[in-house]
Amino acid sequence: MRQPPTVLLIDDDIELCALHQEVLESEGFQVAMAYDGESGVDAMSASPPDIVVLDAMMPGKGGVETLREIRRSNSVPILMLTARGDDIDRIVGLELGADDYVTKPCSPRELVARLRAILRRVNAGSVREAESAVVTGALRIEPAARTVTWRGAPLELTSTEFNLLEQLAREAGRVVSKEELSERALARKLTRYDRSIDVHMSHLRAKLGELPDGRSPIQTIRGRGYQLIAEPE
Repeated sequence: MRQPPTVLLIDDDIELCALHQEVLESEGFQVAMAYDGESGVDAMSASPPDIVVLDAMMPGKGGVETLREIRRSNSVPILMLTARGDDIDRIVGLELGADDYVTKPCSPRELVARLRAILRRVNAGSVREAESAVVTGALRIEPAARTVTWRGAPLELTSTEFNLLEQLAREAGRVVSKEELSERALARKLTRYDRSIDVHMSHLRAKLGELPDGRSPIQTIRGRGYQLIAEPE
């Protein structure tokens, strides 16, 4: 029998954690809680969850520092909770490897929907075992194993980076709009002023490096979206 997904809530708001716990457990999740960054990192080591919900604003070891520490050794999906309109924490969180974010205050139902969307993306490989690899030039993507090889070497990606790169690779040579990428890779509609895709693409560019002619394999097509240029094998 399949085990329910485990969620680790790291947030200093005890009442909010209790509310989220009640809703998440009613939706079939197993929930663990930590009320500061230090305890959250310890909980990660003691019993790794399937996904983490991390508040950006906490006293002591804040959310950004906690995210940075988790990402040093763990690629677990992380959903950041950020204050409404606080672009700095949101962008920094994405740059450090958060998979997505939700602005506070958010409804528990929205939180559940976002968590399920991220877990669906992460677990997609388990139902795609027969799907063949996506190969374009020197890039090879194994959807079932969720692994990427670039120029013969493994590429370490977060779950969101993997999904974005897979979508671009499947459409190599074609411009893919940010709206398409958001719906396919983030499992949500693109909202106005949302820079999530741009930040993740910046990370992917840094990890892929340059083509022999100095260009990035991922090109921004102004006003249209992004395009993958495959490097010859």
